[in-house]
Amino acid sequence: MGVELIEIVKAIVLGIVEGITEWLPISSTGHMLLVDEIFTLNMSDAFKEMFFIVIQLGAILAVVILFWNKMWPFQLKDKSQPVVIKKTFSMWLKVVVACIPGAVITLLFDDYIEAHLHTPLVIALALIIYGIAFIVIEKWNKTRVPTTKTLDDISYKTAFLIGLFQILSIIPGTSRSGSTIVGALLIGVSRVAAAEFTFFLAVPVMIGMSVLKLLQFGLAFTGAELVILLVGCVTAFLVSILVIKFLMGYIRKHDFTAFGWYRIVLGIIVIVFMVL
Repeated sequence: MGVELIEIVKAIVLGIVEGITEWLPISSTGHMLLVDEIFTLNMSDAFKEMFFIVIQLGAILAVVILFWNKMWPFQLKDKSQPVVIKKTFSMWLKVVVACIPGAVITLLFDDYIEAHLHTPLVIALALIIYGIAFIVIEKWNKTRVPTTKTLDDISYKTAFLIGLFQILSIIPGTSRSGSTIVGALLIGVSRVAAAEFTFFLAVPVMIGMSVLKLLQFGLAFTGAELVILLVGCVTAFLVSILVIKFLMGYIRKHDFTAFGWYRIVLGIIVIVFMVL
């Protein structure tokens, strides 16, 4: 079965949306579900459910490449003997600790969430609620000094608390990066450290979710499905490279208030369209 050009264009659009929204705290899944309402991918519901998750592998590859030196816990000594970088290995252990709450909740409630909460109204409300949260927290932070200033300063307790906040991202429209960053800011982590820990945390979370969805869908892709998935992933990878570089430069000079207002405006627009 061939694939129509228009479906490839739709996959590119969704890849662009994923690449932009995965790392900005504005909800990638929420945006893709909203875009699909207008620009519907002509594939089975089972494929689209898998596609919206697995396309994140492209985004993950981008963050791994950009942060390879910080993420790879080994280095070669005397060009042959591998040596463990203790602080990097410790960070990955903290990531494991942070992943535990989200993994448990996802396994228990993911099917229920997808069946009942993947709606424009839920997405709109989540966009607005967390948009308000960003604005309020950033206003509060103007009078506070971060107690955890760098990635290496994050403790196991802090990592676990951030993991608890990540549970909120199971609701579409919340944003995985948004919920973890909100939680990190609340408990005194600096913006840069919060963003970098979010990148670390995204790797096992998104790979795990993608593998789970692939197993549920099965690996018997049609030719058209495989093309659409690859196009979406490659597009998400290329766009993510640019967006991650932009975000890290942006948060060194600005806070997350602008993203809060964006979320609120988009949420209101979605509700207005539903009413009309």
